[in-house]
Amino acid sequence: MNICFIGGGNMATALIGGLLGQGFAASQISVVEINAENRARLQDEFAVRAVDSLADGVAGSQVILFAVKPQQLREVAQQLAPLLGRQLLISIAAGIRAVDLARWSGSQSVVRCMPNTPALIQSGMTGLYALPAVSGAQREQAQAILAAVGETLWLQDEAMLDAVTAISGSGPAYVFYMIEALQQAAVELGFTDEEARRLSVATFLGGSKLAAASDEEVAVLRARVTSKNGTTERALLSLAEHQVTEHIVQAAFAAAARSREMGDELGRA
Repeated sequence: MNICFIGGGNMATALIGGLLGQGFAASQISVVEINAENRARLQDEFAVRAVDSLADGVAGSQVILFAVKPQQLREVAQQLAPLLGRQLLISIAAGIRAVDLARWSGSQSVVRCMPNTPALIQSGMTGLYALPAVSGAQREQAQAILAAVGETLWLQDEAMLDAVTAISGSGPAYVFYMIEALQQAAVELGFTDEEARRLSVATFLGGSKLAAASDEEVAVLRARVTSKNGTTERALLSLAEHQVTEHIVQAAFAAAARSREMGDELGRA
């Protein structure tokens, strides 16, 4: 399987690193990147072929992965259309629906997916949806590529990718936001910036690992930390008083709504 990445940014870099770590050969990977500095970086870091021409990049490839901004996808897909044969097209562009990419490119072999930034450390979560024309073998190809950087979840309904975008796609930003808040509290309680960061990051990392390793519901783990009339209970009562749970749920719904809006806005042409 030869793979061509269209775009050589952070997510493409994460995927390339993950694929090489899973045993793919650098000779199987090419990247189309218009920025000369980025091309040089990719060649130096991964020894992959990096070019500035779509025709050169996709020649001999079985899979083409779009790693460009959503606003650029239509133009790139239309430019690519005359060069396509029977390749599998994979898009990681937020909001852009598979049917629109199929219309722009002239190909029905489209998998749309939503990874997240922990893919940079092979700890990502990716939701995937395939158009009906995608073969079983092509689904396996998509699975092999995205599984190289973390966990995967296949969806039967493309609309659920808006929800994936809201939960796991945008989710790392919510975690960072909470870490920032905890760091601020730690500093105001008297810790240095470095100490506050260490305490906050280690707490989130440890809590996440504990939740991942346990078969129990997260609510049970939370209750186990919460002693009656103790410090944790006082903190959680303050969070409940300020409706923090409700606000987090509303934030996720807002992200999902924006994903749907982007699909509507960018898919019109």
